[in-house]
Amino acid sequence: MEQTQLGPPIAKDLTRLDVLIEANRCLDCYDAPCTRACPTSIDIPAFIKKIGTGNLLGSARTIMDANPLGASCARVCPTEELCEGACVYEHDAAPIRIGDLQRYATDWLRASGRHLFTAGPASGKTVAIVGGGPAGLAAARDLARFGHAVTVFERHAHAGGLNTYGIVPFRLPTDIALWEVEEVAQLGVTFRTGIDIGGDLAPESLLQNFDAVVLAIGMGRVPKLGIAGEEIAGVYDALDLIERAKCGERVALGARVAVIGAGNTAIDAATVSGRLGAAEVTMWYRRGPEEMTAYPFEVDFAKSEGVAFRFYRVPVRIEGDGRVQALVVARTELVDGVPRALAGTEETVPIDAVVRAIGQAKIANLYDALGVTHERGIATVDDALRTSNPHVYAAGDCLFGGGAIDAMVVSAAQAGKRVAASIDRALRE
Repeated sequence: MEQTQLGPPIAKDLTRLDVLIEANRCLDCYDAPCTRACPTSIDIPAFIKKIGTGNLLGSARTIMDANPLGASCARVCPTEELCEGACVYEHDAAPIRIGDLQRYATDWLRASGRHLFTAGPASGKTVAIVGGGPAGLAAARDLARFGHAVTVFERHAHAGGLNTYGIVPFRLPTDIALWEVEEVAQLGVTFRTGIDIGGDLAPESLLQNFDAVVLAIGMGRVPKLGIAGEEIAGVYDALDLIERAKCGERVALGARVAVIGAGNTAIDAATVSGRLGAAEVTMWYRRGPEEMTAYPFEVDFAKSEGVAFRFYRVPVRIEGDGRVQALVVARTELVDGVPRALAGTEETVPIDAVVRAIGQAKIANLYDALGVTHERGIATVDDALRTSNPHVYAAGDCLFGGGAIDAMVVSAAQAGKRVAASIDRALRE
């Protein structure tokens, strides 16, 4: 897979001295609030102590045993809100740089070429996983360690999902995501890429040929804005833009780019637009800054990259003669908490490209075929993450939505771990 960096990475290299100083600040708290704040329950004091004593292999093992996506999460986790936010130093001093230490240990592991885990004794049971993103990979890794024969079906040419295709390369390089895929593959997991379940392969065949099925299908594309002019050349889906840029495809955006949305994907679309050569990148949001769903550190990074923000504005239409030339926006006011465009407040802004980043659509076409009950694309599951079809389980984005669970990579990894443990118990009964 062709890779591109698009400028300097966000993560800074650490010297061995930096690492030792930081590792030796850890107080090894008996109740480890940092571990309790981690969705995958990494034993953070343990992996930090091992770094401090020079045991990098043991440190990496502690991390990756708990989180199969530990290298990616070291770069994309909102550590300020999770482990570092729970650090006892957080209020009185600078919290320990847990994310950086985790990155250091997992980078050492990648460079060493070592494999940490092996497949368990063969159970004779088979599991199909639909989707090779974070949740699917985590489930596959643990199921293989339990001894089950696992096949992952992925519609892209490469597995890794969002980590491979949907996060800007200067935050998460492609080779990190693909290394995590290879670590799962070396356990004997079969990856069938370029396969669309429901298109290339009948969903019913999964029920016929496997003892259990995991739905970890991720999200769909960004919905339309629903305004005039979206068919004009120069209007992009944020995820498509990021994927094209990450795969090394040349994208000519022009000098002025408008990004519609205020989440983490919108931030990625805005920053990648700047690194693709846009001179002016502006994010437009129909609400105020306090209601942005992007993490604060993401917003700060966007500002450092020169991205501008315009709040209480909603797009009305896109204008252009064959290609985008202007975006017409209107001011908004909140009526019972809902943004409404104010009549007579329209303004026309010269623009060369518009990027839609207003969330992602749910993919629900497989649910009916597999007899799975869902609500607006969110699978209905029990405590074991088993769906209404007792042979089908769900993880990752199939569970996220409605504000109940944050769609973080680390949350997806934990869901994959949970579903693997549930399937293992069921298959051994």
